[in-house]
Amino acid sequence: MGLGFVLICLGGTLVAGALLKSQPTIRGGGLDFPCARGDWTGQQYTHLCYSDIVPLYGTEHLQGGRVPFIDRCPSGSGQCDEYPVLTMLAMYIAAAPVRHVSATPTSAYGGFFLSNVILLVCAAGVAAIGLYMVAGRRALWFALAPTLLIYGFMNWDLIAVAFATAATVAFLARRDVASGILLGLGAAAKLYPALLVIPFAAERFHRREPDRAIHLCWAAVGAWAAVNLPFALAGPHGWSEFFRFNTQRLSDFDSLWYVGCDTFTSHAPCLSASAVNVLSAATFVLAACAVWFAKVRRDPEFPRWTFGLPLVALFLLTNKVYSPQYGLWLLPWFALAMPSLGRLSPFKLFVLFEATDIAVFVTRFTWFATLPPYNTGGAPKWSFELAVVLRAAVLVACLVAYLRQRTPEPGAREAPELERTEAA
Repeated sequence: MGLGFVLICLGGTLVAGALLKSQPTIRGGGLDFPCARGDWTGQQYTHLCYSDIVPLYGTEHLQGGRVPFIDRCPSGSGQCDEYPVLTMLAMYIAAAPVRHVSATPTSAYGGFFLSNVILLVCAAGVAAIGLYMVAGRRALWFALAPTLLIYGFMNWDLIAVAFATAATVAFLARRDVASGILLGLGAAAKLYPALLVIPFAAERFHRREPDRAIHLCWAAVGAWAAVNLPFALAGPHGWSEFFRFNTQRLSDFDSLWYVGCDTFTSHAPCLSASAVNVLSAATFVLAACAVWFAKVRRDPEFPRWTFGLPLVALFLLTNKVYSPQYGLWLLPWFALAMPSLGRLSPFKLFVLFEATDIAVFVTRFTWFATLPPYNTGGAPKWSFELAVVLRAAVLVACLVAYLRQRTPEPGAREAPELERTEAA
């Protein structure tokens, strides 16, 4: 099995994902894509074709050529500029050709979706190629993942996934500055690539290469600052909206904080934004430290870079927001570092996660269809919350597997970094 086969499989998954989100139909003697152009009357939930990409073309006011952060949002227009810099720039770039070729507002929404599909397909290709380089056939876990099919075109997370995966490839090739730059750029698109600086730097310190660790960290900080600083100076209010928005945001439907509140108090969310901010951050730090020290005690020589798997999983388990597409963050790490748990092979654990992730997807959006103003038939709320809990249980099982595994399995074939020994 070669790279070409992986890319063919990836193409099939992405085509299926684009069809799911666009819902092609024959209308008026021609082919129409009602879901992609925002012709929504509830079918975005009942047909499972909802995507953030479609409404954000309008809510971010990209149709008029507004430059994110620099140009203020129109007064009274609601939320705007709530994404990190590189994600907002991706939206702006994808909107540029649409403004010149779309004749009607509805066709503009469809054109914007198509433009982003092209961009995100490229990002997925980068991630798949990178995984194949270091994990061989396990790259198929990414290329054929149902999570990729249902969430690949939900939001712009594949951009951060591409940067994070490329950074991992660079790190394993001992290109630490390049790895740091890619992590910094990834963090400028989504927060999670910044977390990977920790295990990557820890690996260098463990190998008694502190200079390499320092270079990686400074490269990550420098790349993030180089992208963010111009916007922070030119449009400080717009640039800081991302931080204000996420600080004030309450616990989201898919988080254990929301499910816990709804289960035990029948009132969700039951915690203020400030309270859940403190509790989720403290829980994440304490849990990460506990897993780290337990792993070191059980297997002192484990490759520190593989700690990226439990770190991302713990972030998702403890964070107040687990947006549907965040499962994409885990896919490369399942391919790179998923261990076994007793009779549960790495692949079986992966399949369990995929099954629960699909269950969350289906129950979440069909439950939304039961709410006003649609009030149609769909999954009850309890089934959605049960799916969230089951998915969390699978992630906990993955953490247990990681702790119990004395010889981590970074992929189908050993990564180059693990084969090197320190020169005398």
